[in-house]
Amino acid sequence: MYVRKHIHWRVIWAYSWKDVLFFLFYDTLLAVLHGPLQVRWLDVPWQLVSIVGVAVSFYVGFKNSSAYNRFWEARQLWGGIVNRSRNWTMLVLGSTEPAALTPGQAACQRQLVYRQLAWVNALRLHLRREPERWAAEVAPWLPPAEAAYLPGVTNPPAQLLLGQMRALRAADGLYSDLQRRTLAEDLRELTNLQGGCERIKNTPFPRQYAFSSVVFVWLFIALLPLGLLAEFEKLGHGQYWMTVPFSILVSWVFVTIELVGHISEDPFEHRMNDVPMTALCRTIEIDLRQMLGETDLPPAIQPVNGVLY
Repeated sequence: MYVRKHIHWRVIWAYSWKDVLFFLFYDTLLAVLHGPLQVRWLDVPWQLVSIVGVAVSFYVGFKNSSAYNRFWEARQLWGGIVNRSRNWTMLVLGSTEPAALTPGQAACQRQLVYRQLAWVNALRLHLRREPERWAAEVAPWLPPAEAAYLPGVTNPPAQLLLGQMRALRAADGLYSDLQRRTLAEDLRELTNLQGGCERIKNTPFPRQYAFSSVVFVWLFIALLPLGLLAEFEKLGHGQYWMTVPFSILVSWVFVTIELVGHISEDPFEHRMNDVPMTALCRTIEIDLRQMLGETDLPPAIQPVNGVLY
């Protein structure tokens, strides 16, 4: 997620330089055909181009709004994961006095918290399709046998939640029936949050909207200089060359607006504008381990070149 107040021009240029070069070539070519070569049949009435531009603007705005809603829902789901992880740990650790715990019960509570840390990191890797990082970022929170078994299943995060339920059932004398039900309700809510993330990940933005938006934007870009040539020609002889910079500017605006919607469609791809799951997982780790009384904690994730991952 980009966190700086202003986007650096290098970031903008990295996304748009190929398009700008194409606009320069295309608009200059049409200007040469219109002026020195006197190919006037290419001119298009400006009223037609403006109607197309207005229609494209409404359509792209609708698409961008829908794409942003996907990102915002994803961020809300991960906000729920952060809160539920804290709530789970408070319920696990706050149900009994630490002095009254046996060493086995204290170890059981610690493992329930550690498995929650394993779950949030496993969900992050599951959404980003990064199973190769399991050994470094998930396995350290689990018993060796469980850490070795889970990478071979289809949905490791779901199996971890099942492991939490089984661990609750095996924790004899540690929780009352009411406390178990409350903790089980937290697990059910975590399952719902995971399902919401998977729904966004596995359901692509409707292609009919995404593809049509690209087609309509480039159709308008193709027509734009054809409509501007005659309009600038009315300002005086040779003024048609003004079509080149103005067409490039307007074309760049439209293609950038379309790109903003495109990069918001899939918020779990580990890109600069996606949900910062790595930073959120580190926040959860710091909070939960502090609740356990641990002091050897990792630092919070900091933005790199204005991007928080």
